[in-house]
Amino acid sequence: MNDEMIGVPDMPRAIVVGHGEFAGGLVSAVGQICGLADKLVVLSMMGKTPEDIEGAIREQIARTGARVIFTDLPAGSATLAARRIVKDDPGVVLVSGVNLATLLDFVFNTSVPPTEAARAAAERGKASLIVVGR
Repeated sequence: MNDEMIGVPDMPRAIVVGHGEFAGGLVSAVGQICGLADKLVVLSMMGKTPEDIEGAIREQIARTGARVIFTDLPAGSATLAARRIVKDDPGVVLVSGVNLATLLDFVFNTSVPPTEAARAAAERGKASLIVVGR
């Protein structure tokens, strides 16, 4: 998959990587809310070395053609691995600090290339954070 393949059915558009069950939980929630979990590939970091994480992400990029990687923590192992991948392949975009609002915006935005949808989704995710109370 590449940026020209906008809205291609049945193809994952991004890889979601996180600690523990984080990635799977987010993608499960996307599926429950809108049924579009198949647009995302889940990678758990459990039991993986930093090298394993990088290899798993690269493998999924090669398998799916995904051009977007979502990670949980900006300084986490998955993000560090993804940054190395982005350095090697500038056509891949990394969004770190992913939340549910970000992923929902991303999966619904099929009218633009995945890398552009990721940028817009990151803005939506930032805007979804609120503080209530003192």
